[in-house]
Amino acid sequence: MASKGQKFKRYNLEFKLKVLKEYREGSTEGYLSQKYNVPIGTISTWEQIAKRDGTLGVAKKGRPKDMKNKDYKERYEILKKFQDFLVKQEQKKK
Repeated sequence: MASKGQKFKRYNLEFKLKVLKEYREGSTEGYLSQKYNVPIGTISTWEQIAKRDGTLGVAKKGRPKDMKNKDYKERYEILKKFQDFLVKQEQKKK
């Protein structure tokens, strides 16, 4: 678990891909950890991300910034239609 104020080492994409290539060619995480001075957990995390996303460093997380207002307006219209639907259902019950 990270301590308050702890700094994490950053690795560039080329280095990550180099380590993953060696890992997929049969080298063990322990060997690569010692060879490149990278924690074993970091290598396994890179492998999990690469399996999930197809590669490292490509996918950005979160909502695109330019779609923010459009998404808000679309949600508002859907909510408005749903509220009208609920009002009609209540009128049918009475």
